[in-house]
Amino acid sequence: MLSIESLNQFYGQSHTLWDLNMQVPEGKCTCLMGRNGVGKTTLLQCIMGLLPVESGAIHYQGENILSLSAEKRAPVGIGYVPQGRQIFPLLTVEENLRIGLPARGDGLRQIPDFIYELFPVLKEMLHRRGGDLSGGQQQQLAIGRALVVNPKLLILDEPTEGIQPNVVAEIGDIIRQLNEEIGLTVLLVEQKLPFARKVADNFCILDRGRQVATGDMDELNDELVKKYLTV
Repeated sequence: MLSIESLNQFYGQSHTLWDLNMQVPEGKCTCLMGRNGVGKTTLLQCIMGLLPVESGAIHYQGENILSLSAEKRAPVGIGYVPQGRQIFPLLTVEENLRIGLPARGDGLRQIPDFIYELFPVLKEMLHRRGGDLSGGQQQQLAIGRALVVNPKLLILDEPTEGIQPNVVAEIGDIIRQLNEEIGLTVLLVEQKLPFARKVADNFCILDRGRQVATGDMDELNDELVKKYLTV
């Protein structure tokens, strides 16, 4: 589904991603892991076209998408939930969801019913402003907004950050449901190890901008956790 090949990225003179290679298999949930500052969010922003890439390739469904502008990456089937949610606080829940509709390739211009089936709270609060929602509700809104574009690949940057445990559990269940029942491919950045083990099929660990380990989630052993993930 998604293949990162020999990717290099710079912030000014700082080399942030080093010849990075990564595979996100179709129909699976892949967890991108690592301590703070190792390049996880930078990689996601490169995938979404929000940061320039120095060299390498990003293949999505067999096509190198580096030449696509950021606004053209959602229409090819990539949904993105950034760190911090970034909803529009002064717009209503409905208006936030409708923002994604023009990026759909099938011409649908109404919010799909399954969004409200996944997140009943969004239907209950349809006319409330996004900024009035709790953190957990805002995260559900951000995921719903990404799903409105009808993605084949959903990218989530730390979806459990700052959210109460019961909503974290709900989000985990929804990710598994999307992955297992409709075959949505998921790329997840997550710091909470129990959550990652619950929802992800495989993992990729970054350290100082390089891939240092990858495999099935049950291969994420204590040695790797201690070496690359514990603070």
